[in-house]
Amino acid sequence: MSEIAGEGCEILAPFNDRKPLKDIERSIIKTYRKHVWTKFIKAVKEYELIQDGDKIAVAVSGGKDSLLMAKLFQELKKYGTQNFEVEFIAMDPGYHPDIRELLEENCKYLDIPVHIYEANVFEVADKIAKDYPCYMCARMRRGALYGKAQELGCNKLALGHHYNDVIETTMLNVLCAGNFKTMMPKLKAQNFENMELIRPMYLVEEKYIERFIQNAGIWPLNCACMVSAKKIGNKRHEIKDLIEKLKDDFQNVDSSIFRAAQNVNMEGILGWEEDGEKHSFLDEY
Repeated sequence: MSEIAGEGCEILAPFNDRKPLKDIERSIIKTYRKHVWTKFIKAVKEYELIQDGDKIAVAVSGGKDSLLMAKLFQELKKYGTQNFEVEFIAMDPGYHPDIRELLEENCKYLDIPVHIYEANVFEVADKIAKDYPCYMCARMRRGALYGKAQELGCNKLALGHHYNDVIETTMLNVLCAGNFKTMMPKLKAQNFENMELIRPMYLVEEKYIERFIQNAGIWPLNCACMVSAKKIGNKRHEIKDLIEKLKDDFQNVDSSIFRAAQNVNMEGILGWEEDGEKHSFLDEY
């Protein structure tokens, strides 16, 4: 693994050998009930992410977040009251053969019946974007996932973004883009009719995802990108480090950043954008 990991990648190694599947599944409801299962259920209910009759494509990249999300959906099917269908999909955007093998092996061991399909996203993104391929790659991967979900008759696509992703995205926009915009728990697809993206791990903290995977004894895909492995690190890593440093001086700073997006005071901002149109506080001053 270390030979094909990128320079900025953090390797998440298991604490022990792989545990039996039943123990792994039981730990979601028992050991990680408070910090994972309950937060998953809360997000589903609070943001109304799942309705009866939904057919949801669960995107499995093979990383720690998506592997746990897939198991959470399986547990929800077992114990939940809502009537919905699930399809597990995994796109191979040009993985190293060892990475593809690890993805297949993990899904097989965890009993995740995944549809794996190929797309040359890495190669195309590298040619188009050159030094900064991550944004282009993310857009292309999202489009490929929407397309596969639609092909399978799904009306929703579930991605494994978590609580820390939300906070980091908010800070990235403030510090690097000069706007205040957060990562939403759900949104309607712009280019795919009747498709919606949902993020059911929206309230789950990354550290508990890591603990679950490591205690399960699973080697997740740590850095599977064959493009960024050749590039210098990105701003998201820097923002993650910054937030950790801020915690030393500001109590509950991560929670404050998260809650800021739902406590916006419209009387205390200079301007905003709605439906592509910009507005100023001076319009109604």
